[in-house]
Amino acid sequence: MRVFVTGASGWIGSAVVPELIGAGHEVVGLARSDASAAALTRAGAQVCRGTIDDLGTLRDAAAASDGVIHLAFKHDIAFSGDFRGAAEADRRAVETLAEALAGSDRPFVLASGMLGLTPGRVLTERNGRDSGAAGGHGDGPSARQATALRTLDLASEGVRSSVLRLPPTVYGEGDNGFMAALVGIARDRGVSGYVGDGSNRWPGVHRLDAAHLFRLALEKAPAGTVLHAAGDEGVPIRAVAEVIGRHLGLPVVSVPREQASEHFSWLGGMIGLDAPATSALTRELLGWQPVQPGLIDDLGKGHYFRAK
Repeated sequence: MRVFVTGASGWIGSAVVPELIGAGHEVVGLARSDASAAALTRAGAQVCRGTIDDLGTLRDAAAASDGVIHLAFKHDIAFSGDFRGAAEADRRAVETLAEALAGSDRPFVLASGMLGLTPGRVLTERNGRDSGAAGGHGDGPSARQATALRTLDLASEGVRSSVLRLPPTVYGEGDNGFMAALVGIARDRGVSGYVGDGSNRWPGVHRLDAAHLFRLALEKAPAGTVLHAAGDEGVPIRAVAEVIGRHLGLPVVSVPREQASEHFSWLGGMIGLDAPATSALTRELLGWQPVQPGLIDDLGKGHYFRAK
């Protein structure tokens, strides 16, 4: 297939591109900078210059493709306080890509999130598929969830659409996301913290396992499918804090819930969530089997703790 990939030079995209090329697909990656374009060229992909705000560019690239994987999201503005703005830009991009694919039965794979969909319960691929789960089109992650539901609806418009939900931590060497942030916070605070008793769980997936699942979704996922890239169903955050504390030689301490925002900064509203998720249905449907180390084993390798 000729596959158009947005976010192709990002943390996940830079693993998805070689995964696709290695399987014989031709990749066209969206690049918003010279550095991103150069990285894609080195990886063997073709370059489409633009951003997700360039709707004409998105439309033309999708129309010329045999399938689309949409990974791009404005995380920079989302985590600086404008999640709604990021979600609205994402919705416009999805509608534009969908318009180009409508009636063709070509695949469209959307990267989405799973954190907070069923707090305190194990999230399955069957959960969060009704309009109430999105909480409307307001602020915060609910707006992004509404876009995921819209993507599933594209199945009735002649698009082989699937939503691939990612855990809060897609980890591995080179990660600058949540795990790296927790390490940085521990260094700054002089303690490795967790909220309450630390028994709350986060799912996780190695980025190479996630990349493999994106390829399988593109190639085989039926229209209207929800997929879960959960390698670890639920890792207690206290276990994460203990590995960080051991590697940095710091005390491991409980942070009262009311002090979480002060201690963990922008992570404060999420780090105490209990959000386990299963990928059992995904594994059965597509034959996906994670082969990379689990989160605790990957943390134990030490790459998160090297001086940068």
